[in-house]
Amino acid sequence: MKAFFVGRHRRNGELVLIILGGLVTTGAYILASLGRLSSIPANVGPFLVIILGLFVAAHIATRFLAPEADGLLLPLAGLLNGLGYVFIARLNDELAAQQALWTFLGVGLYVATLLVVRRSRDLEGWQYTLLFVGLGLLLLPLLPVFGQTINGSRIWVRVGPINFQPGEFAKLALAIFFASYIVDKRELFRAGTWKLGPLRLPEPRHSGPLLLGWGASLLVMVAQRDLGTSLLFFMLFLIVFWVGTERVAYLLAGLVLFIGGALVAWRRFSHVQTRVDAWIDPWQDPLGGGFQIVEAQFGLASGGLTGTGPGRGYPQRVPAAETDFIFSTIGEELGLLGATAILMTFVLMIGSGLRAALGATRPFAKLLATGLTGLLGVQAFIIIAGVTRVLPLTGVTLPFVSYGGSSLLANYALLALLMRISDEQVDRPHDAPTPGKRRASAAALSTPTP
Repeated sequence: MKAFFVGRHRRNGELVLIILGGLVTTGAYILASLGRLSSIPANVGPFLVIILGLFVAAHIATRFLAPEADGLLLPLAGLLNGLGYVFIARLNDELAAQQALWTFLGVGLYVATLLVVRRSRDLEGWQYTLLFVGLGLLLLPLLPVFGQTINGSRIWVRVGPINFQPGEFAKLALAIFFASYIVDKRELFRAGTWKLGPLRLPEPRHSGPLLLGWGASLLVMVAQRDLGTSLLFFMLFLIVFWVGTERVAYLLAGLVLFIGGALVAWRRFSHVQTRVDAWIDPWQDPLGGGFQIVEAQFGLASGGLTGTGPGRGYPQRVPAAETDFIFSTIGEELGLLGATAILMTFVLMIGSGLRAALGATRPFAKLLATGLTGLLGVQAFIIIAGVTRVLPLTGVTLPFVSYGGSSLLANYALLALLMRISDEQVDRPHDAPTPGKRRASAAALSTPTP
């Protein structure tokens, strides 16, 4: 009975938020058209119907397939997706049509994932299969026939007329593998039976699969020249390993490895040096390596507090404005207030994901939700920090906002997994753990003595 009332309350609130998000997106679409063409678009009615229809369909599927799931995640993702589409349409009508198709497919994948993954624990037994699937997807762009080099990075695969980034799906496979493997071996990792000088580390035979996944991220940076994906996989590995073992020593060791690897990459790889030089002083080459950063800074500065207005700025001066620099486009035309609203939307999504992790009753679900939420938050932080010069620029998309079919599909699958874990928070009579199982789960997650 409790589950029924909780689920109904969440789904009703979710529906209201989806309708509000659709109205906000439609309003932004009208304003962008007025700013560009000084006229209200003729298709504004069908646009509103399609936007609402698509996400109401996702809501209905959630109501039946994950009735007790969090009520914020889907509306927030829909709002980000809708606003991203508005600004992509403002920049390039052809890409907007493709993004609309990818959104439709993404929502379909969201529903399909909820249909297939009826219990999060069903994924736990596929750890080694998902390890090899993830590594295979990461290495697929290196194949001579299928791999494609675009904008200096070999992260694309062409199959007929379709280009996609397999690394976007590899991150989900490796997140599940890391969570499952660490849950299985967490006591061995906590104990640290192998002595290396003053350090107590896990046995190499137990840490080998994890090191294999971490080594693959380094291979991505070296062979595919993709700093963003490499950093994303390393942070995924570090977050899941630290949360799963609850040993601060591993976190510190990971940070030392990161700093050391960053220094080696900066000294040995020219593309890393170019990114760092453009980050430190983009004005030393304002028409070359620093051009994107310089133009993005001008755009953000011209936006001021409230922005130039949708459709009234000049974000097209920034190359890749619809992908890597979509945040600077939003900051220019919606100002600091609009950019802050995007940041707060991501903060709310991350908070909802961590709430799902805290409420999970099984260690695997808890760790998987943490890893998936970390993926979402770290990816958003990496690209926003790159655009605003907090970090060197790396080529990742802003989740749900930037143009990109692979990213959108993978993020909707990620969203569905978080919804599934969130749905399992509310104990139902048929799957509520017994008191003995509850005590075992609590003991498994208790903080060990440092």
